[in-house]
Amino acid sequence: MNKTSCVALIALALPTGLFAQQAANTANPVTSAFTRRITGESRNIQQAFDSIPESKFSYKPTPAQLSFGYIAQHVADDNYVFCDNFGEMKSKVSDKEKTTPDSVKAAWPKDTLVAQLKASFDFCEKAMAQLQDSKLGDPVSLTYEGKTYKQTRIAMVLGHALDLADHYSQLANYMRLNNMLPPTALHHAD
Repeated sequence: MNKTSCVALIALALPTGLFAQQAANTANPVTSAFTRRITGESRNIQQAFDSIPESKFSYKPTPAQLSFGYIAQHVADDNYVFCDNFGEMKSKVSDKEKTTPDSVKAAWPKDTLVAQLKASFDFCEKAMAQLQDSKLGDPVSLTYEGKTYKQTRIAMVLGHALDLADHYSQLANYMRLNNMLPPTALHHAD
């Protein structure tokens, strides 16, 4: 093997070795991986909403789609649904937030929606700290639209990660339709 090939193999193996070392240093590698991913998606969504002007919060590409404001209140609600199932800690959402119809909440001012969204992400961060790999298979109950479903805790964690990724993708597309760069594109625009 020539010197260039040897250097190339080492360069390719180094990131894998570092990742394996990081995973080996944690008692909960699965929950740690999900926590890193969820934290990144949460940050992207928060940065997106911080950068969207309030005048755009009623924007939706077509009448059938959700507005920016609707997405903000929906993600906050979803955060509580998923993160309430991560352990013993449960959310404390105001009665006004619980009982107001989604379509009405979607029209609330940007500062109200963003504050509620950030509060839901703060709660989820604390709820994720309860997660342990050994408890991911535990059964949990999810009540949605009057029906109760049995799930495993890992299904709730995976559902949360996928939900955040889905809504960030939606936000990024809406932002581009409004000539705004989504947060993840800003890192590549420099």
